[in-house]
Amino acid sequence: MLYLLDADTLITGDRRAYPVKRFPVFWEWLRHQGTIGNVKVPLEQYEEVISGRGDIVDWLCTEETKAALVLNEELDPALVADTIMRGYGALDENGVELVGRDPFLISYARIEVGVRTVVSFEVSKPSKQGANRKVPDVCRGFGVPCCSLFDMIEALDFTTDWRAR
Repeated sequence: MLYLLDADTLITGDRRAYPVKRFPVFWEWLRHQGTIGNVKVPLEQYEEVISGRGDIVDWLCTEETKAALVLNEELDPALVADTIMRGYGALDENGVELVGRDPFLISYARIEVGVRTVVSFEVSKPSKQGANRKVPDVCRGFGVPCCSLFDMIEALDFTTDWRAR
């Protein structure tokens, strides 16, 4: 299984769950998971995070982390357009801004449905429509698995005494 991280997973992970300076072992493990191909961050989500500032940005901008985590794939624009139309519907300029880069993340997962899982802190709200739809609900519509950071940590069996092998 390849886990694709949403920008909110990295930002919220650093701010609320595992701050980079307090839990460096977690971030070393995450980089290792990227190196061995279990976890990746699509370029669009990477760029979203590094447009900010803070410890997570500094960590992501190191050559080692970028090389380990950034998904090295090009996305078919037609797939993104299809994800937007079928996942969110026809969007005006405000709608496109509201959904942001989420359609890219979901499109990368659609390349290999069942082999790729989206990781996001967004919570399902099936009643939301159009640009207000949440990542887990759009993923569900395409048969794409979606989980939280904590679910991924459990699936990949993170422990604080892990060692790269």
